[in-house]
Amino acid sequence: QVQLVESGGGLVQAGGSLRLSCAASGRTFSIYAMGWFRQAPGKEREFVAAIRWSGDNTDYADSVKGRFTISRDNAKNTMYLQMNSLKPEDTAVYYCAAKHWGGPLYDSRVYGYWGQGTQVTVSS
Repeated sequence: QVQLVESGGGLVQAGGSLRLSCAASGRTFSIYAMGWFRQAPGKEREFVAAIRWSGDNTDYADSVKGRFTISRDNAKNTMYLQMNSLKPEDTAVYYCAAKHWGGPLYDSRVYGYWGQGTQVTVSS
């Protein structure tokens, strides 16, 4: 199995920045892509960004394009999400996820491994 641990969440003012990290361990050789999803209270989990483990293919939700940047360090089995120009509507629990080959990067249903989440709160 694959284990994922997120870190870097916290409280930030609107317009500020945070960088989230996701460390993967276990059967990391099986990972095809990793992504970030978020969930606010009372709402369903939504796609934020994803990146393939090889190559430079990335995908972003329209709501974060131009503000968030996803990246990876394969040697460290770590994925990052640089979040700039944060807005109050970005407030949510952010989850790291990993998937095997198959299915679109934005579909949470095709991700088989999930972290416990890290809280991001953006004050207005």
